[in-house]
Amino acid sequence: MKNAILHDIEAEQALLGTLILDNKLIDDIPDNFRAHQFSAEIHEKIFNTILRIRDSGSVADPITITSYLKSDESFQKANGQKYLLDLVDSVINLSGVADYARIIHELYLRRQIVEISSRTIDKAQNIDASETAREVIEYTEKELYDLATGVSGNGRMISFKDALSESIEVAAEAFKNDSKIIGVTSGFHMIDRCLGGLQNSDLIILAGRPSMGKTAFATGIAFNAAKAKLEKTDGGTGVVFFSLEMSAEQLATRILAVESGIPSDSIRRGEIPKDSFDKFVTISKDLDKLELYVDDTPNLTISQIRNRTRKLKRKKEIGLVVIDYLQLIDPGNSRNRSENRVQEISEITRALKGLAKELNVPVLALSQLSRAVEQRDDKKPQLSDLRESGSIEQDADVVMFVFREEYYKDRKEPTKGTEAHNKWLIEKEAVKNKAEIIVAKQRHGPIGNVELFFDGRLTKFGNLMR
Repeated sequence: MKNAILHDIEAEQALLGTLILDNKLIDDIPDNFRAHQFSAEIHEKIFNTILRIRDSGSVADPITITSYLKSDESFQKANGQKYLLDLVDSVINLSGVADYARIIHELYLRRQIVEISSRTIDKAQNIDASETAREVIEYTEKELYDLATGVSGNGRMISFKDALSESIEVAAEAFKNDSKIIGVTSGFHMIDRCLGGLQNSDLIILAGRPSMGKTAFATGIAFNAAKAKLEKTDGGTGVVFFSLEMSAEQLATRILAVESGIPSDSIRRGEIPKDSFDKFVTISKDLDKLELYVDDTPNLTISQIRNRTRKLKRKKEIGLVVIDYLQLIDPGNSRNRSENRVQEISEITRALKGLAKELNVPVLALSQLSRAVEQRDDKKPQLSDLRESGSIEQDADVVMFVFREEYYKDRKEPTKGTEAHNKWLIEKEAVKNKAEIIVAKQRHGPIGNVELFFDGRLTKFGNLMR
């Protein structure tokens, strides 16, 4: 219906009158209801005063509410105490609190949609403004997402008492779980033990030189988290994987290879053993049930990543975002693009940390390492090896490196038949099928190294048998 009056004063009055009659009915109000959703300012003030009086342990009635608001100009203009008595007298049904709140909330949302639409029209028609059409679209998507998810845009301020309660709840949940995971599982026992799982609101950087297995390890984490959700085990969640380098088909093939034991190149060539084909088909059908979503659009901006994740999170239970890889994210705003790559990366990492906090999910972003690693005898990466390392290290809550000594040993084979070659064979055997995950930074816990199994034929990481 066009030109509808997007407020219901009677519903607002009925809600307030009922709450004054019985303060306990505040507990029946839906969690998404807030005082600012009233259309009348005086109603917002009365509601906030009721909450304030009740929280102090007193009874909110016409007399106590008047004592709080007697100096308020709008309350005086409304003939305050008489207005409160009229609210109480108008009450028909004490059981209607939730319904009244839902009506008020619905009309508030509609008023907000009208305001967002009006601002979008103004921005779109202002051609001389600095914003591009894409930026106007991204602005509108963010506004609508925030409205849909109840984000106020002003963050939140809570007492230490409430923060402490949240902390105790998290610890209690971990205590109940045999796995001691309080976040999203990586699927690798020692990694989960070190990190306690991937934590909500954390930016986790996974870095390594080419051929170390960064993408394979990240894909394994994404698969393990989605599989745990399917199997209803601790730490499982839906995952969105932004693959800026590899195609969705290539990622899917890698996972098929890991699960079937058939190398990726054999799958692509159709070289699947006849006695394995039925098993291969069964595995592919099982994988089809995973809540793992891949976006392989190249050159995405951070705003596009944010907006696409928001949209998917509204529809699906997304608890982990993976980005492969950080340096391929388009900084956006090409007209003002900085010539300083360090500054661009700094803006991207800050935005990724903001995304993790806004959606309250862990964001796992892959990163390249500088060539300085190759110039050292000791090839193990360090924090200083991160490309544009200052901002990445600063913004990240966790920094992990993938390192495989076997890769370097294979490329340093001495002349066969020599003593050096015999020594090399012993050393090579000691690192065969082993990978190290180096936790070089963890804001909330210890650092250290974790050994994993690695099968180069399948690009598969796994837990080492202990």
